[in-house]
Amino acid sequence: MTDNTEFEDEDLISKSQLKRESQALQDMGSQLVEMPEGQLSKFELPENLKDAIYEARRLKNREGKRRQLQYIGKLMRTADISFIQTTLDMMDHQSQTYRQHFQQLENWRDRIIGEGAPAIEALIEKYPQADRQQLRNLQRQASRELAEKKATTASRKIFAYLRELSE
Repeated sequence: MTDNTEFEDEDLISKSQLKRESQALQDMGSQLVEMPEGQLSKFELPENLKDAIYEARRLKNREGKRRQLQYIGKLMRTADISFIQTTLDMMDHQSQTYRQHFQQLENWRDRIIGEGAPAIEALIEKYPQADRQQLRNLQRQASRELAEKKATTASRKIFAYLRELSE
């Protein structure tokens, strides 16, 4: 009988841990509330969570806003927040996720400039919505600029296009 109670004790989460997790969700909700409209539109949020965020933005009373943030935290406990966390990390320039994403885009840009058509085809397999013709034009322009040792305007345009594609 003591074997069963040992397993039950391992599954229990401390009250402090539950409070920390709840506070983390409220903090994430607060980030969403304070976020500019353009960035918030990038999130695919459940309708009730979206309504709660807009309600919190509308509130001016400090206590009312605090209670609304608690409600948002409660809603987030039942929602799938992995996408929200990943997107927030990508927006946070200090996060590891953002740096990895940035590095991947740089690698794609370098491949497109260096390899040309094979790299463009590989990119189109990953992002079917990509414009092949635009990428080819930018790749030719970037190669020309590189050969003539000019400013890398096309290279920056390729990077900006890739960034837009991946959002």
